[in-house]
Amino acid sequence: MGVKFASKDKAIKAKSKSGQKGEKSFGWKLLIPVLAFFGFFNIVPTLWMLGLSFNDYKLISSNAPHYVGLSNYQSFLADQQVAHAVNRTFVFLAFAIIFQTTLGILIGVLFWRNDKLRGRRLALTLLFTPMVVTPVASALFWKLILDPNFGVGNYFLQIFGIAKIDVLTSQSLAFPTLLVVDTWMWTPFMALMTLAALGSVPKAELEAASIDRLPLFTVIKTVVWPHAKFILMLGILLRSIDAFKTMDLSLIMTDGGPGDKTELIALSLYRYAFKSFNLGYSSAISVFLLFIAISLTSIYLYVLNLKSRKEA
Repeated sequence: MGVKFASKDKAIKAKSKSGQKGEKSFGWKLLIPVLAFFGFFNIVPTLWMLGLSFNDYKLISSNAPHYVGLSNYQSFLADQQVAHAVNRTFVFLAFAIIFQTTLGILIGVLFWRNDKLRGRRLALTLLFTPMVVTPVASALFWKLILDPNFGVGNYFLQIFGIAKIDVLTSQSLAFPTLLVVDTWMWTPFMALMTLAALGSVPKAELEAASIDRLPLFTVIKTVVWPHAKFILMLGILLRSIDAFKTMDLSLIMTDGGPGDKTELIALSLYRYAFKSFNLGYSSAISVFLLFIAISLTSIYLYVLNLKSRKEA
């Protein structure tokens, strides 16, 4: 009898193992289309771009790609115009993240604390509207509003006795205007991420902190931040990467002008790739942008894991 039960147990274990192997193989089969799509549309173009960055290749030329080593990168590092565009982009990124994160947190906390406010759903719907409009449409929308001749913005200024202002051609106002429009577009995103982050905080811990009458800073540090930091930092990371490759606003609203006051690195890349058709040089700039995106992601992961490393 014991031998029979032992053989049955072995058969059952063998069936379970074969079933687990079948499930794993079936799961991999389901992933094959996704992996093929990712490899074809992401990995292959990235490798092609990396290879082109070491070649002198112009699309309008009949010459085949010519290997030049690090020449494109050397030219890129020595190009003062591109260097100014990079510096301007970092300034744009810093101010955009500061403004949008601050306003997004304030708006998110406002809606979170007043979850029974009348008209809350309608207010949230209206708040998130700029985020769902395409950047090109938003840029055209604001360009018409700020037009010095028939824009509604200057119309209201004239009502109050203020002279017309062409902010998009002003040396001092064009860049801040882009920041304002970008903040208008993407502050709702940070507000949404704040609401999601605050929603992940257990109510029991908040109630316990309220009963203990802990100071606000202590509540944020010990209760809110440990639960909300992942989602909030993820929002900051996504906005940082997106802000660094902003091109739509600069191209549509100012075309990089006046002069090069609003020329961002993504717009410079667009000019080299699709105006001059210098694919080798533009590929080197693209590799630089990819490196920046990887660096921002690494900083994000470092900040999230900082506390766990200290405790270890």
